[in-house]
Amino acid sequence: MIVAAVQSQELADAVGEVDGVEVLLWPEGQGLPERSGEIELVVPDYIRARRTARVLDRLPRLRAVQLQTAGYDAVVDLIPPGLDLLSARGVHDDATAELALGLTIASMRGIDVAVRDSGHWRQEVTRRSLADSEVAVLGYGSIGRAIAVRMRACQAQVTGVAASARDDDLLGRVVTADEVDWSAHHVVVVVLPLTEATRHIVDASFLACLRDDALVVNVGRGPLLDTDAVLAEAGRLRFALDVTDPEPLPEGHPLWTAPGVLITPHVAGGTTAMLPRMAALVRDQLERLRDGRPLRNVVHR
Repeated sequence: MIVAAVQSQELADAVGEVDGVEVLLWPEGQGLPERSGEIELVVPDYIRARRTARVLDRLPRLRAVQLQTAGYDAVVDLIPPGLDLLSARGVHDDATAELALGLTIASMRGIDVAVRDSGHWRQEVTRRSLADSEVAVLGYGSIGRAIAVRMRACQAQVTGVAASARDDDLLGRVVTADEVDWSAHHVVVVVLPLTEATRHIVDASFLACLRDDALVVNVGRGPLLDTDAVLAEAGRLRFALDVTDPEPLPEGHPLWTAPGVLITPHVAGGTTAMLPRMAALVRDQLERLRDGRPLRNVVHR
């Protein structure tokens, strides 16, 4: 019998019964469960995974940690040796892609400006449409592909950018950053994982390459963008940010009032789409663990 622990009753109910597996409820913030010595897989809380990660070395039979986030930078430093750290790759694709598209349209079509000007009729006759615009998806992985699908549905011309070039059945070809003429793009969507190599990848020199009035959308991690560089270019460029550096963004921070900056408070993944996709992933991982098959989405071992 495989014993697993999840930290919300909602997720436990959604996972349901799995033959040969017992799923325990281990509420976040409480002490170790009574049967902590039997647990082989843990699914930490979506928001507060670091607190759980700090006690994982007290679970002697633990084999794997299934995150509820696509990114894993927030906890990787706390994972004890010998454990598989599993990302939620695929769970947040649809919701994050929806928000990326929504932020893009809201910023390009001035919806944020209209909300701020509510009560005043200020018509801008011509704004750029997403149709026929050049869009670069910087970080063309699982979420990046979902974003590209939605952008193409709006008749945008999409370039997928990844660490290595490859053929792609949707875009034809995925290219590296060195192959991109950034000045030709109207929109850059950033959806990279955060690593030391990608921290501040969108810096002053990157932004200087962009055309006037280009839009940068960040639905990855806040530190992918250099905040000082963003503030320096705000006004010439536009920014739509679901994630920021620092985060949460403090009251009075200059990003709140910078010209052409639209901010949402890191809400890309937190939708009704998450629970059924997360439950399906957990069920699959439990069946794999039970059957001795390789686990999915191993990002650190």
